[in-house]
Amino acid sequence: GGYRQAGHAPPPLGGGREGVPKGKIMPIKNIIPGQKVSPEKLQRAREFRREMTPAEKTLWQALRGNKLGGLHFRRQQIIAGFIVDFYCHATGLVIELEGGIHQQQQEYDAERDMVLSEMGLRVLHIPNEDVLKNLLHVLEKIRSACNV
Repeated sequence: GGYRQAGHAPPPLGGGREGVPKGKIMPIKNIIPGQKVSPEKLQRAREFRREMTPAEKTLWQALRGNKLGGLHFRRQQIIAGFIVDFYCHATGLVIELEGGIHQQQQEYDAERDMVLSEMGLRVLHIPNEDVLKNLLHVLEKIRSACNV
């Protein structure tokens, strides 16, 4: 997730914490409602929803409409200034699909994972190829991570 379009570079490492004071852990119930989101970030999340990768489209079709154990997932959700691929608020689970771009943004991904972790969220990394070649296994992995 994040920066898969050519020409988009991740923000500097200090820039991923919009709306979260340094060192402060937000309570999990306020992850989405209380955050301040820049119009640019909101626009970028909308673009990512419109221009999903084939793996994102495939997984979204399996998750949307509470199809997986009745759990509600959001796609391209902004959390603490990061745009995560998929998010289930009820279980505190973030799903990040991993494609080629992630080799070029490892520091950014590590920073994102650390911030989300500090907020009490769990991040599940799934290779794009797994989604496209073995969706049932991926869904079982997600179901297990959500304890359903």
